[in-house]
Amino acid sequence: MNLSDELKAFIITHEADDVHSLALQAKQYPDIDMEMAIRQITGRKIAKEKIPSWYANDNIIYPKHLSMEQCSSEQTALFKASLCGGESMADLTGGLGVDCFFLAHGFNNAVYVEQQSELAEIAVHNFEILGQDIKVVNEDAVSYLSSMPPANLIYIDPARRDSTGRKTVLIEDCTPNILDIESLLEEKSKQVMIKLSPMLDITLAVKSVKSVSDVYIISVNNECKELLFIKKGNTGKTLYHCVNIQNSNTDTYTFYKEDEDTISLNYTTKIAKYLYESNASILKAGAYKSIAKAYSLDKLHPSSHLYTSEILYEDFPGRKFVVDNICSLNKKDMKEYLSDIKQANITTRNFPLSVQEIRKKTGLKDGGDIYIFATTLADDRKVLLICHKA
Repeated sequence: MNLSDELKAFIITHEADDVHSLALQAKQYPDIDMEMAIRQITGRKIAKEKIPSWYANDNIIYPKHLSMEQCSSEQTALFKASLCGGESMADLTGGLGVDCFFLAHGFNNAVYVEQQSELAEIAVHNFEILGQDIKVVNEDAVSYLSSMPPANLIYIDPARRDSTGRKTVLIEDCTPNILDIESLLEEKSKQVMIKLSPMLDITLAVKSVKSVSDVYIISVNNECKELLFIKKGNTGKTLYHCVNIQNSNTDTYTFYKEDEDTISLNYTTKIAKYLYESNASILKAGAYKSIAKAYSLDKLHPSSHLYTSEILYEDFPGRKFVVDNICSLNKKDMKEYLSDIKQANITTRNFPLSVQEIRKKTGLKDGGDIYIFATTLADDRKVLLICHKA
């Protein structure tokens, strides 16, 4: 599988074009495989942001849109690659091959397994173009797993769509079903890495999957992208890693869920000088009390998930603000504290009104340097915390 020089030149020339308009012009380019060209242009648009090192190579071939949508980003793949290494690995659900490509750098022998023949063919081409020696096997994941030799790592990213194409989030609804092949996975490798949907109920999943030693909740620029379950045998308590990747920086906060459940906090009715909002990974993991204890912060309310302190903790994994004013919802307060504000970034945390309802009530437009948190304090008072970034 290769792209002709003529087709590559066309793709690069029209990369910024609207693909729908380009498709309507197909008759103007009788010598161009327009279907393939549009697929490559669409793939390059996604890869430019998602897999920049692949985008930089004009010889890479991209598959249909769904595979591009489902593949890992370069940032998350590199993070996963930093967690492991050894003699041999097998990626049982290869897809586009992004995870396999980056993981393979840490192993002497790597196998990519994919049941769709077209994706496997594309992988052969791309791995060769990228100079990575990876064995490609066009086979069903479970069939290969049954006969494969033991490996230092098995990586698996089960398909999260049902037979009609609808997204699924329960482990038992994914393909292959991890729960059905769990014993076989453990038999073939002492370390199993499972990528799962960020929509998954983590607590339920940890109870369903045996011997989960670590759970990684991975965010990029404060948007939760994926969950990673690591199985390393029966290790007792599961360690949660809340990861947020921003450019070249990675914040990681770790805790045990069992500890979270036993922590006792005092909730405050007084707002101190600084306000803190945990990053998306910490919120997804449910480290609501652990993070308060770790940084000696006062929590506003059991359900508000905002914190305050008189001292600024600059290494807090999340957003940090200086509190300028505290405003109630009565007209007098809103007139006093909001009349000079024309726009603000509004966030609700445990509050009866939506952002849209607050904008309608206050007349505030979106944007600017002012941040307003609509929340509930320990005594159930509903307040607007008017802040600027620390």
